[in-house]
Amino acid sequence: MSQTFAGKVALVTGGNTGIGRATALAFAREGAKVVIAARREKEGHDVVAEIEKTGSSEAIFVRADMAKVEDIKNMVDQTVATFGRLDIAFNNAGVEELPSPLAEKTEQLYHQVMDVNVKGVLFSMQAEIPEMLKNGGGAIVNTSSVAGLIGMGTVPIYVASKHAVLGLTKAVALEFAKQNIRVNAVSPGGIETPMFDRFSSVIPGAREHMTTLHPVGRTGTPEEIASAVLWLCSPDASFTTGQSLTVDGGLTAQ
Repeated sequence: MSQTFAGKVALVTGGNTGIGRATALAFAREGAKVVIAARREKEGHDVVAEIEKTGSSEAIFVRADMAKVEDIKNMVDQTVATFGRLDIAFNNAGVEELPSPLAEKTEQLYHQVMDVNVKGVLFSMQAEIPEMLKNGGGAIVNTSSVAGLIGMGTVPIYVASKHAVLGLTKAVALEFAKQNIRVNAVSPGGIETPMFDRFSSVIPGAREHMTTLHPVGRTGTPEEIASAVLWLCSPDASFTTGQSLTVDGGLTAQ
């Protein structure tokens, strides 16, 4: 069995479902000790149990709301208290915005989306990087989206939040480039996750339409995004920082 991340500790936010879950399992298979941070406890503990059942690695669950800076700090503190270090972070937790006309957008919705998708990523990096510097460096991947690269009507707050993730990624990558901290983003297309199900269920025919937008003729799987994240965190990507790896079945190539 490959052990690319043996001796490393990886933190995955939103690690209880979808892309986060697939990536947490992938890190464990590659030898990393994994911290799964999320709001829903049952699903989080289920992922820990799945990792422990395979015997591939160790894992813990930490309940954390990425909209709360106190929770973010505690998440990193618990990681270091349990495993003694932090080497890798996948800042993946995010919330969607259901399609609706601009006139129906509210301040509450704005904060609901931006506080998790943008504030959560910013303050996660702020908490994670000092611990990585103690070990001589580290790798961070933030989850953006094709919505961070192009516009999408009826979901302007989500689009703005994912554009912001790419800006945060570039800025922090530049600040810490000489200190061996690499910061990149992954920008998925339509991926078969519970979030995608919720998004596509609002409008009749939305799933079929989203599928046709991808030139390969299908939507992606969480495991395909996990593979991209693991590469970005691996020694093979040692000269890659401040970038977005788009994994979208050709959607943005059109």
